[in-house]
Amino acid sequence: MLSTRTALRRAGTVAALAAAGVLTAAGVAFAHVTVHPDSYAKGATDGVLTFRVPNEEDTADTTKVQVFLPTDHPVLGVLVTPQDGWTAKVTTTRLKTPVKTDDGTITDVVSQITWSGGRIRSGEYQDFDVAFGQLPDDTDQLGFKTLQTYSDGKVVRWIEETQKGAEEPENPAPVLKLTAGTAGDGSAPMTASPSEPKATAKASSSDSTARGLGIAGLAAGVLGLVAAGVAIARGRSARSS
Repeated sequence: MLSTRTALRRAGTVAALAAAGVLTAAGVAFAHVTVHPDSYAKGATDGVLTFRVPNEEDTADTTKVQVFLPTDHPVLGVLVTPQDGWTAKVTTTRLKTPVKTDDGTITDVVSQITWSGGRIRSGEYQDFDVAFGQLPDDTDQLGFKTLQTYSDGKVVRWIEETQKGAEEPENPAPVLKLTAGTAGDGSAPMTASPSEPKATAKASSSDSTARGLGIAGLAAGVLGLVAAGVAIARGRSARSS
């Protein structure tokens, strides 16, 4: 009986630790500011980028979001979608090297967008939509450094670059991958288009990664129970013999 109880305690501990680790990982994954879709064809035109900003603080609201657009590989024709309760300020920068397009030469591009005036509360996220006229075709990815300001004055800097083959940094910048494809059709991979509502929504209902990790946690729990069952069967067999 003692060995059976010990096996049960060990199995329960393993399952609990596995579930806790999974939930912690899910929380960390969701807390990042991300861009959706996560990929577009190089040179794609007339599309939309959605910057998803979750609130990771329990005692403060997000009150300002600043997204910095790259100017070394500029995004052309940027337009901001109005968001209820938020005011958007657009900053432009003159390019060192103008970009020639079918519609003429572009000398100034949007380099920063600042949303303020609204609130993202604990356990919620906000989608900020940005339309573009054309993406660059001379790079494999675009990084969008982002600053997230809270009502208590804390500023989280999502500016770290993710190095290939290395672990994801603590505060990674949102990254849009640019893939080889048909430029100019304005389309992204079919699996990349966001379908969630654009208004503030509950964080727990939107992150597919967290759901996948949750399933993994349940699987770990089931394996723990199976292990306990095997231990019980062995104990009974030993006593009967």
